[in-house]
Amino acid sequence: MTKAIVIHEYGGPDVLKWENVEVRDPGPGEVLIKHQAIGLNFRDTYHRSGSYKIPGDKFPAIIGSDGSGVVEAIGSDVFGLSVGDRVVYGNGPMGSYCQFRVMPAEFVLKLPDDISFETASAMMVKGMTAQYLLKQSFKVKASDTILIQAAAGGVGLIMIQWAKFIGAKVIGTVGTDEKGGIAKNYGCDHTINYVKEDFSKRVRELTNGMGVDVVYDGVGKVTFEGSLDSLKERGFLIGYGNASGNFPKFDPLILMNKGSLYFQRTSLKNFVRNREELEQVGGELMNLVSKGIIKLEVDRTYPLRDAQQAHTDLVDRKTWGSVVYIP
Repeated sequence: MTKAIVIHEYGGPDVLKWENVEVRDPGPGEVLIKHQAIGLNFRDTYHRSGSYKIPGDKFPAIIGSDGSGVVEAIGSDVFGLSVGDRVVYGNGPMGSYCQFRVMPAEFVLKLPDDISFETASAMMVKGMTAQYLLKQSFKVKASDTILIQAAAGGVGLIMIQWAKFIGAKVIGTVGTDEKGGIAKNYGCDHTINYVKEDFSKRVRELTNGMGVDVVYDGVGKVTFEGSLDSLKERGFLIGYGNASGNFPKFDPLILMNKGSLYFQRTSLKNFVRNREELEQVGGELMNLVSKGIIKLEVDRTYPLRDAQQAHTDLVDRKTWGSVVYIP
């Protein structure tokens, strides 16, 4: 018997319950992991609320995507992993909000000794998201100017550093002057406090009226129109989250009228589809973190039992950077 955060229905943070759960032995192709740290991602709030449906709407359910820990047991037909290995994962079946879990080995990577469990749990979903956004959805070049919405968030801070490593110019939106300072400390060339000014107008000023090559928008509903208005002709709007609500339905003619624009709504599962892609994307991320090119900022940690408070603080924008649970 072990402990986990379990939900029995969709709803607010109060549906997150600290309960006893059974953990089975690993079967063929599986490993049992004792978690040392667990990541909190904004999409966890979507699964909790029902904005993203839990597969099959099956309850009770355990949410969560990022986890790191130590291999406690191994099933048959598992290769490349041993009991005692430090490991991390960030894709595959959800269910990381627990002290122990059985995980398909195909989604588990060895964790280098120079990366802590807390950093590992903060980096996988956010870091692999940053990788596919910057290098697959739209391949950012040194000559590009990009706009990152919510630049002081967990994904945003990683994207700033990665984009600057590529050589691009980075503009970021933030909700407070304090978060603007944080984004600049991580390399953002310009920050815009969207509470105080029209961010699309300011983007035009910063780009001599041209607009940016690409906007990365994890906010959704409230930023959609401004994101489109920030783009140059034939620019790209890449949506990867909907913190303010889903992107609105729209007439495709709006893309033509605003400059023959492109719009893509993405999911990590379409860019890390198999073991080969996991090793490539995850390996590239861990290499940059190990070298210190990308630094992960863990704003705060919560005991896993306090997941309700963590979700409340995340949705209320009381956090920045990454948040990690300690099981």
